[in-house]
Amino acid sequence: MKRKAETKIDAKAAVKKRSKPSLSAAEAKKRFRAGLFDQDVLDSYTEQYAHSAPYKHAVINGLMDDSLLRSVRDEIKANVSFTPKETDIYKIHQSGDLANLDGLDDESLAKLPSLKRLRDGIYSEAFRNYVSHITDCGPLSARKTDLAINIYTPGCYLLCHDDVIGSRRVSYILYLVDPETPWQPGWGGALRLFPVQELKDKDGDVAKTPMPDVTKVIPPAWNQLSFFAVQPGESFHDVEEVYHAKTKEELEKQGGRVRMAISGWFHIPQIGEEGYIKGEEERNAKNSGLMQLQGNPAQYDMPQPQPVKVNNPQEFDEGFDESDLEFLLKYMAPTYLTPDTLERISDHFDENFSITLPDLLSRRFAKRLREYVEAEEKKPTPEDTAVIEKTSAWRVAKPPHKYRFLYQQPNGPDQLRTSQEESPITELLDIFLPSRQFRQWLQIATKCTIETSDLLARRFRRGMDYTLATGQEGKARLELNLGFTPTDGWGDEEDEDDEEPEPKPKKKDSKVNGKGKGKNKNKGKGKAVEVEEEELPSKETEEVGGHEVFMAGEDDADDDAAIYKTGGDDDNILFFQAAAWNKLTIVLRDSDTLKFVKYVSKNAQGDRWDISGVFDVEEQDDDEDDEEDAGNGKGAAPKDDESEEEFQGFSDPVESESD
Repeated sequence: MKRKAETKIDAKAAVKKRSKPSLSAAEAKKRFRAGLFDQDVLDSYTEQYAHSAPYKHAVINGLMDDSLLRSVRDEIKANVSFTPKETDIYKIHQSGDLANLDGLDDESLAKLPSLKRLRDGIYSEAFRNYVSHITDCGPLSARKTDLAINIYTPGCYLLCHDDVIGSRRVSYILYLVDPETPWQPGWGGALRLFPVQELKDKDGDVAKTPMPDVTKVIPPAWNQLSFFAVQPGESFHDVEEVYHAKTKEELEKQGGRVRMAISGWFHIPQIGEEGYIKGEEERNAKNSGLMQLQGNPAQYDMPQPQPVKVNNPQEFDEGFDESDLEFLLKYMAPTYLTPDTLERISDHFDENFSITLPDLLSRRFAKRLREYVEAEEKKPTPEDTAVIEKTSAWRVAKPPHKYRFLYQQPNGPDQLRTSQEESPITELLDIFLPSRQFRQWLQIATKCTIETSDLLARRFRRGMDYTLATGQEGKARLELNLGFTPTDGWGDEEDEDDEEPEPKPKKKDSKVNGKGKGKNKNKGKGKAVEVEEEELPSKETEEVGGHEVFMAGEDDADDDAAIYKTGGDDDNILFFQAAAWNKLTIVLRDSDTLKFVKYVSKNAQGDRWDISGVFDVEEQDDDEDDEEDAGNGKGAAPKDDESEEEFQGFSDPVESESD
């Protein structure tokens, strides 16, 4: 199906506003299936809704008059344009707001008569009362209509959220999948509902938070309506990824697995309408999942931060003694321990506030680590949270409207791991990365004095896991990521024939600053990070997610998502790192920067594995830092982008027993 054509209608291109006609009950009912409004049918749906779980919802199969809905589908395919759009929370093809069909010019509106009849029928008084009776939600607005067409093709999805925005009262989705090719549950694309647990804090206040595993799955079907009352902190749901077919031929036979649907909301009465209650919208938004995501107390989140304070933090300007080197060489490639290499790393980081180091781990340790991870990937992918946490050392991150992945944290001072729990991953987590020697190396590499450290081993399961975009408060901090994903196909494969360690010219205009800031040399204030264009996945390759993204936190961004791609536009990405094997990234991140790990598609060849670290660092005094820069000649004007050089890492070092 074509996604966009110049002759198709952009629903945003409204030129004038017509008043919506008021349909009589008899006329409205003709647009729905025969018998839908019979009292016994209404009673059956009301009963279904009242006894549904994990929260109240209903499904009506055969909602509309079939011939009308087929005409709607044909009109959409022929005349409505769609824009591919990606955020931290979804990947879809989206139309404009169809509520404003009355604002289209006469020529455009003439192409969508059936769609207009459908919209007017759904928002008619007769059907609003029907929905209100089933849900017992109170009156619904006749004035405020809110619907759009979303198309999910293979690889598209929508992650966990509760729909609580503004004046929404009832959420609905009407499927327009191919009526001649019934949708199969194995294709994905289902509406999935999350159970919620109630937790009481020490003051007796009750909070609701979603559990990480879905308990209700509703696959799409032609002319099927699913709906539920929007409830703050309770109506959590997602749209399962539409899965890829095994072959192109299979996909064509299945009609492309195109999940087309009209999604929308019924709203609370507006000012002047019967049933309007002053302040109701503000009360609904207070405890929503969106507000939690934007910074409400997170005492129920897992994992909780476990920063380890460094006693008497101090700078390490000197090198390493023999015992330090002996320890570090067990884990690190010797190339990264030479004075010349460390100086180059430090200079690059001081200039760019970010760096990527390939092949950081020693060959011997990397071999053990890879063998362990590959063996784990051959086992069935763990999915049930209760089973995972009962039978393994892994825990499941939650709540899912913020993130979901498997994690392990370092041993506490009074904890011991069993022999079954020990692995090369826990060796990194418990021994190498929290060590004084690695901290010393990191301080030399970044010229930052470390005050605390917090480490987390993570496994992002394909078809399941992600993190949504969050900021961080306070001063800038070092954020480290050591990737050890053993599979290929993540969009970051190295050129095996390229053994050249020399720096290469930087691409022009590759520098990106959060909120338009200029480069600031004062550590801890307004740090910029950079991204090379060639690091982004090829548009010709099917993206499978799993990449970690740092992006500018814009004040005027959409309320419910961190939009970082719209029709191929990714200009606000500050730093991008795909899942990779044996690669370390270090970023000095400030409070203006959002970060997330993109949902890992079922189509990925394996899971994303990494260790994520957060290091609080001592802020440098502005005057002291300026004097240091002046003394080093750093106060000079920056070079032209084309003449600057970028640190590119090093070729694979050759190790020997003497190393």
